[in-house]
Amino acid sequence: MTKKTILLITAFALLAVGLFAVMPAAADEAMPAQDHAAATLQDGESEGCLTCHEGIENIRDPESDMMKQIMAKGECTACHGGNPDETEDADAAHTGAPAGLPFEEFFPDPGSIWVADQTCGQCHVNYAHAVERSLMNTEAGKIQGNFWAFGIPDDYSVTYGNYDVEGSVTNFGTDTYKAYMEKIKAAYPDQFPTELVVPPLPTVEEIKADPKLAGITYSRQQCQRCHVGVKGRAKRGDWRGQGCSSCHIPYSNEGLYEGGDPSIDKEEPGHLLVHSIQGTREARGGIPTESCVSCHNRGKRIGVSYQGIMEFPYGTPFYDDGTKQDGGRRLHTKRYLFIKDDLHHETMSRAENPEGGMLCQDCHTSIDMHGDGNIFGTTLGQVEIECEDCHGLPTAYPWDLPIGYGEEFAALGELSSDARGLGGLMDLATFDGTLYDAEDGYLLSARGNPLGNVVLQSDGKVLLHSATGKDFFVPVLKDIADTGEWVSLDAEVASTAKVA
Repeated sequence: MTKKTILLITAFALLAVGLFAVMPAAADEAMPAQDHAAATLQDGESEGCLTCHEGIENIRDPESDMMKQIMAKGECTACHGGNPDETEDADAAHTGAPAGLPFEEFFPDPGSIWVADQTCGQCHVNYAHAVERSLMNTEAGKIQGNFWAFGIPDDYSVTYGNYDVEGSVTNFGTDTYKAYMEKIKAAYPDQFPTELVVPPLPTVEEIKADPKLAGITYSRQQCQRCHVGVKGRAKRGDWRGQGCSSCHIPYSNEGLYEGGDPSIDKEEPGHLLVHSIQGTREARGGIPTESCVSCHNRGKRIGVSYQGIMEFPYGTPFYDDGTKQDGGRRLHTKRYLFIKDDLHHETMSRAENPEGGMLCQDCHTSIDMHGDGNIFGTTLGQVEIECEDCHGLPTAYPWDLPIGYGEEFAALGELSSDARGLGGLMDLATFDGTLYDAEDGYLLSARGNPLGNVVLQSDGKVLLHSATGKDFFVPVLKDIADTGEWVSLDAEVASTAKVA
């Protein structure tokens, strides 16, 4: 067995025994999710949207840099378009857009991937381009896996996606990251295609002649609804927006609006929870896990697994009001039983922890979620974060590991013996979101990007800043090994045992 295999086995064993929980930093209170006051017009502006929408929430805190930029571009119309001077006719008000904007029509959901390059892209340059090519939109890996299971392709090449896309260029990341991605793409061209095409539509006659083509129909009907090019399924727990709004606009399980806009029906499902962006400490305390789980409850079921719930054939346990998990009360159309959530998610995963766990985004990087401009054919291709990036090994600190350590792609040749080191402020791939003090340096991902929310302090401790507002000390395996302070004998054996 190779050293690489031994280390991978050790890493998975560590996950099983729970060493990857985090310990709290001293006494920082969580920043509560902000309930932004009702929107108000800038002094001297004459935008008439609030004639009907008076009471709607500000999309961001009025004092935030983002909101100031939106107000300077034209308030509501900067993102939505429409005619701000029309206050009598709703249809006329929701038509066209003021001159000077990069679009000429009204957009009810400006975060939709189909218009985001014109709306969100005014400030967040290249993000819409990256998301279009990311697995969140193409589902290329899922499609390839489904088709392979039915025996449709002859090899592992990734050919199909939800939409036709082409062009695969690394737009984001450090120079180290970009060079690393070129190396991976050259080694695994089948998993990093330069274009994708929509799967064919076999006829009934073609399926009768070649039954394996039924896999295409199955995949279309059962597996390809959770991509950001469409809205969420109209079922409890699955409501969401499109494109950027899929993650950055909050929706409740019931899909009901709970804000102050009198023009939005509060009894009709399918509306956003409130008109406020979520994403960072300053923007509603990050993206809640429930937003991620509106999609990640099928397939790998990684979202519901993180929450600790498993599909269950019976209607019990009951809800607090005595009703079963049946009919409209099911979540994601299923019944669930809580088993045990991931240690990162647990409210009290260690005795020293602050109450409240971590969010998905606290570990996953911007590239993990948005992509970087490349077309990916597998989750392992897009996701750059590895457990060792924060926790290291019993024999090495994270910053002493080489670039590429922990990477699942094995045919990249020998890793450099050079330590990856730490990153600084100027190494950040993007300055969007909360900017944390680098202190002694940001820890780096396996591919060389700074983890802008994970820093090394001068006292040698690793601190993770959660988007929830809490700060956590990260348990570093080498420190635990040096002091012998393992949480259990099982943990020590899993971390230090040698496999022949």
